[in-house]
Amino acid sequence: MDKVIYHLTTLKCSPEKAFEMFTVNEHLERWLTEAAYVEPDVGGKYELFWNPEDRENDSTIGCKILALRPNRLLSFEWKGPKQFKHFMNEIRPLTNVVVSFIPSPEGTEVHLLHTGWRDTPEWEEAREWFDKSWRMALTELDKYVTGREGAR
Repeated sequence: MDKVIYHLTTLKCSPEKAFEMFTVNEHLERWLTEAAYVEPDVGGKYELFWNPEDRENDSTIGCKILALRPNRLLSFEWKGPKQFKHFMNEIRPLTNVVVSFIPSPEGTEVHLLHTGWRDTPEWEEAREWFDKSWRMALTELDKYVTGREGAR
């Protein structure tokens, strides 16, 4: 059985706005990363940089969008930070993040699924690290969308 990370959050905004949170560089730079270079097309770049001065580490450099259905679905490759780089970032296929956007009475349900985890202790450590990281990131996203303090 494939180990996965799954998180659900409901954003108080339209699916169009929620989709933009994951595809517009300026939005990504407010809740998830320091610098973003996203080309919202299948095959386009999905490159995020947590330390823009060191582009080869702590980034998703080289990652691509795998599937895109505006305002409904986004799938992209994902890489690990420096401590997991030696086993996560050169293997094929890379881990994969799928985000779906579903209208709800409260706004938009955002379902995030991160797959592709292998079955070794170091991979499990990385999966647990990303599970916590995604939880914190989605909390920041909610703060950003609602205009509360704490967003990047």
